Amino acid sequence: MTPNALNQSQEGEFDRLVPSSATPRIYLQPIAAPSILGLFGFAAATFMVAAWYAHWYGGPDTGVMLFPFAAMLGGVAQFLAGMWAFKARDGLATAVHSTWGSFWIAFGILNLLVLSGKIAQPGILSPELGYWFIVIAAITWMCSLAAFAENFGMVAVLLALSIGSTIEAIARLVGSDGLQVAAGYCFIISAILAWYTASAMMFEEAFGHPILGSFKTKRMRQERIIPGIGEPGVIRGQ
Repeated sequence: MTPNALNQSQEGEFDRLVPSSATPRIYLQPIAAPSILGLFGFAAATFMVAAWYAHWYGGPDTGVMLFPFAAMLGGVAQFLAGMWAFKARDGLATAVHSTWGSFWIAFGILNLLVLSGKIAQPGILSPELGYWFIVIAAITWMCSLAAFAENFGMVAVLLALSIGSTIEAIARLVGSDGLQVAAGYCFIISAILAWYTASAMMFEEAFGHPILGSFKTKRMRQERIIPGIGEPGVIRGQ
């Protein structure tokens, strides 16, 4: 059988199986940029805890006032943003918000256990927490490198966060209060940058065009619709 005859045979078989009256339908489910919620939640929780680490405030009841808000804003809200980012096909936002959302939920649970008397308050010398910060710093460093492909605002947020996490890991491993203060300032910078980046995303979505500098890469500004992946018309990312 010649190639032309084979193609005609395949086309005839397709026409037999799929009636000409059958028309494909595409259902789009647009969602708001999940990072707006994720970055605002992260900024709020990180700023409050970082200011505590930097010795801007603090007392015996600080944990009581911190853990519910950190667990909900930085934890649950940010984790949900990560799941919605998964639906938006944004792997970077999924990784960042899901990882740090889980971390803040764990931070809330840890403080709840301390306040309930189940465990003792971890001191500045805490190898267990130090190793957890090593893990989350390693993840955040990789996310900051990936962000160079999408949004330079996210790059700034994640670089400050990566540096802060690395310093905090060392502070916990060696028991250095001075290093924890330095880590606190890095976290504060990251929180402020996250607040700005989330605000830029929110204003752009509200007004339909950039109001604040969003610092998206050229690729993300021009290639919002990605053809040829089996879902024509679906917008990837934020």
